Amino acid sequence: MSIAIQNPAAHSSFATAIPREYVHKVEESEVLLTGWNPVGPDRHRITARWPIAHPFYGPVAGFHDPLLVAETVRQCVPLLSHVAYDVPFGHRQTWHSFRYELDPAALAVTGADAEVQLRVTCSDVARRGSRLASLNMHVEILLDGRPLGTAETGFANLSPALYTRLRGKYADLDEAVGRTVPLAPPMPPARVARTRYTDVVLSPTSTPTRNQLRIDLTHPALFDHAVDHAPGMLLLEATRQAMHAHTHTQPVIATAMEAVFTHYVELDTPCWIHTEPLANTDEAPAPVRVTALQDDTRAFQAVVTPTAIPPTTVGRH
Repeated sequence: MSIAIQNPAAHSSFATAIPREYVHKVEESEVLLTGWNPVGPDRHRITARWPIAHPFYGPVAGFHDPLLVAETVRQCVPLLSHVAYDVPFGHRQTWHSFRYELDPAALAVTGADAEVQLRVTCSDVARRGSRLASLNMHVEILLDGRPLGTAETGFANLSPALYTRLRGKYADLDEAVGRTVPLAPPMPPARVARTRYTDVVLSPTSTPTRNQLRIDLTHPALFDHAVDHAPGMLLLEATRQAMHAHTHTQPVIATAMEAVFTHYVELDTPCWIHTEPLANTDEAPAPVRVTALQDDTRAFQAVVTPTAIPPTTVGRH
């Protein structure tokens, strides 16, 4: 199709990257997507590369970071908005929901950058006049040619005027950033399966199941560019780290997650991350429910499923 040839976001080589503006990134090193082609009405093929040396989403214990799935799908949201649904630059895409389910064996690292293929089907495409208002995406994922799992997400597309009305006083980026709460001290990195304090997004409290969200505006991956609220990927990372804090005596990976985004998490008020194991299950280790509360209002909730890492792989990188 001519659109796949003419559009500057259309590539087919794992050695190239889609232009940064199409995935709303500033640093080219944070761009995971490498190509896009439409294959039918509301159906797309997208390729990506997972760099084995990524400083934040790098492999652990011989497995690719499962949150690379979340970031890869997140980048598909603005890409398809712009190239497939004629959304102008400057519009904002806002997550409603996100989920993934993965085969842990397929996450095993081969020692090189991974080639990712995404088979995307869009549904429930709603428009406001001639502009995209919202849609849902179903994604089948292959990693190095092997089925990895599936992901689903729903998001809204907001024009600049609508976004400004919706955000009210928080629409002024400089003011929102200037009111960011002081950065709370981090939890020990090993407790949340991290090696650097700068990558820890939880701060402990006197209650083990209640932590404060750390909003570090200087983090190069989670805050690649300035935003007026806590990004969705920060909340997913908090969910993953809360799971590790709960299961810290047992090495695990987050092989499934189902999240709902209810409200923006603002920068000027502490956000509390509550962890609740779902003990009434037959799974071991059991899934964990993670809730983000701000001003006593639930802004986000997710259920994350840990899978135990075989002892022979623990400690490998």
